[in-house]
Amino acid sequence: MKTFKDQDHFEVLRKIDKDSKTSQRQMAKDLGFSLGKLNYCIKALQKKGFVKIKNFQNKTDKISYIGYVLTPKGISERTKLTVDFMKRKMREYDELKEELSRGNK
Repeated sequence: MKTFKDQDHFEVLRKIDKDSKTSQRQMAKDLGFSLGKLNYCIKALQKKGFVKIKNFQNKTDKISYIGYVLTPKGISERTKLTVDFMKRKMREYDELKEELSRGNK
């Protein structure tokens, strides 16, 4: 059984994969996390080697920002968590389908 932490890490990895240049504040808002919770998740993912934090500089306006990059290990973990998520949803679907079919008899 997956924990809420695994679900949170899955959501953060997906978000980083979609938009690695978003700010932590925006990412937290998009995910419905507090900024502290997101920071905790990112640090945990970085410690596990799933995410690298990089400083980037926009060449046109010289503004620097922090971006997040999934490592190969992070891509593998995101894939594993995605498969686990899909299996869990398929089990839930099958259970609901069975429950409905028992109720219609």
